[in-house]
Amino acid sequence: MKKIVCLMLAAVTAVSLAGCGKSSDDNKLIVGTEAGFAPYEYMEGDKVVGIDMDIAQAIADAMDKELVIKNMEFQGALAAVQSGKVDFVAAGVSVDEDRKKKMDFSHEYVSSTEVVVVNKDASNVTGIKDLNDKIIGVQEGNIADFYISNPDNVTTDSKNIKRYSKFVQAAEDLKNNKIDCIVMDQYPAQELVAANDSLVILKKSDGTDDVLFEDKYAIAVKKGNTELLNKINEVIDQLIKDGKIEEFTAKHTKTGSK
Repeated sequence: MKKIVCLMLAAVTAVSLAGCGKSSDDNKLIVGTEAGFAPYEYMEGDKVVGIDMDIAQAIADAMDKELVIKNMEFQGALAAVQSGKVDFVAAGVSVDEDRKKKMDFSHEYVSSTEVVVVNKDASNVTGIKDLNDKIIGVQEGNIADFYISNPDNVTTDSKNIKRYSKFVQAAEDLKNNKIDCIVMDQYPAQELVAANDSLVILKKSDGTDDVLFEDKYAIAVKKGNTELLNKINEVIDQLIKDGKIEEFTAKHTKTGSK
């Protein structure tokens, strides 16, 4: 009888503990990101910060949940949201038809302009027209990767497309002339050249950035997670209406107020 009572108590205790653990997990909202894409996500000491993290925090606040940030490689973050290991991904994610088949996306919240970064003394890449047959660095899985890989956009051998998990790695290879240029988003490019005196963004004759193409970013959730997606859309719409996205952008860019 004592054994039976002990087993029953143990079972009740286990169920109670399991219930407590689930309740705790339910109060957390997990975002996947890749903290090498300033100003959208980057490291400040041991903390991940950035435009996307401010948006993620606003979403968590609106849902009365604790935000948990998981820093991982970009491709890993997209895989994690598809498998349900994270609730959503905020990492400067571009929307394309292939990704729409695997994930659902929020309303777009920022326009992205893709530019080309080169060495200051580069003579072989002086404009976006010079990208054909060059060795080009991109972030693996980024929209720039897809663009450069399309022969209708750039004519180059596939072996000349160098894919990196972090832009800092691409910058080092560019400075050491292992690649000819990097194709990346304008804001991260500005941050990259500000931290590397030998690098510049290709300019047009009027002094403005030479734009390769334009894109938009959105937040990714697991396919079919309509409840979370609707809440995220509500928050994004309100942030845009209140001008908060612009505030977040100014806060995290060197050209903005800090």
